Amino acid sequence: MLKVKINQTAPVFMQITLECAPGEVHALVGPSGSGKTTILRTIAGLNQAATGSIECNDQIWLSTDRSGRVKSSLAAKDRCCGFLFQQYALFPHLSALDNVIIALQNIELTSERRKQLAAQWLERMGIGQLSKRMPHQLSGGQQQRVGLARALARKPSILLLDEPFSAIDTPTRLGLYKTLAEIRIDLNVPMLLVTHDLREADLLADRITVIDQGISLQTAAPKTLFSKPRNSRVAELVGISNIFQGKFNSGELSWDGCNQLFSVVDKGKIPPHSQVAWVIPQSALSLHRESSKTGVTAIVEEISSLGQIAVIQLRIENSEIRITWEASTAEIKRLDMKVDGLMQIEMDANQIHIMPLRPINDPRRFQESV
Repeated sequence: MLKVKINQTAPVFMQITLECAPGEVHALVGPSGSGKTTILRTIAGLNQAATGSIECNDQIWLSTDRSGRVKSSLAAKDRCCGFLFQQYALFPHLSALDNVIIALQNIELTSERRKQLAAQWLERMGIGQLSKRMPHQLSGGQQQRVGLARALARKPSILLLDEPFSAIDTPTRLGLYKTLAEIRIDLNVPMLLVTHDLREADLLADRITVIDQGISLQTAAPKTLFSKPRNSRVAELVGISNIFQGKFNSGELSWDGCNQLFSVVDKGKIPPHSQVAWVIPQSALSLHRESSKTGVTAIVEEISSLGQIAVIQLRIENSEIRITWEASTAEIKRLDMKVDGLMQIEMDANQIHIMPLRPINDPRRFQESV
């Protein structure tokens, strides 16, 4: 089990709390500059946290008191992390085999045994036949497999993956996804994956932590995160398109800018008469042409076809509220939907999720003037 708790204001602002169990893939997502890579480097000991704690498999890697005095800190070389970088980070003057062997240099093994282990890992990655090639003679996917073999050769306590699939083509990426799925079962170690790709996080991760400006905003399983974000900032960062505001009071939700009212169940965490943000998933939206008492009239402003999928931008009649709907191109044709045409939007209020507008862990509070 990996347990991380970092709370510092300098040299880089960080308020991070996360855990990762053996065999779990835990994704870190967030915008560029949010601190995702810094977190990995801090765990690996390449950066020093000012205050906090890092524990892996009951071994203390870092412990400080509140004043920042270090009580215990393992050097990076003693933390036994497997680290796979975005740009491969292979030594250009070494062969694929020697790049893996170098990870075993500080282990008490004969040179022949190191060579055997390195060759075995290249075989396991499906590139044993390329062991004598230099990095420039390998494709991007092959180089990343060498990097993965090197990261795993020491049998690490944790595996840190820093956007390892972003620089390779889709077929190669899918092959590496499969390899990762296979080795996670055998290794049974915590795996932290930094990625910009929400689809990748959804596909690979058991849990996702959303990071923004050095703060961990929410940790949840992908399905929960995408349907029930903790606040409006999380909703924005995970790509939820339909985010609105309203007032919530005793189960009734108003919609700012629209006369529509919804009956919404809350867990009792929202005070009466609170201004809230709210989201509604695509699965809760349906469109038709016939007018109804429960429907909301909307004007079709834009239809963008993306292969077999279309993204439709609608504006609620007599307002500036816009809502996005995704459907198949066949459904668009069936509805005879055209730009400037009128449609009725039905919303399943049971799937509406309400959130505080500006919670305590929203980093935007640091940008506000006093």
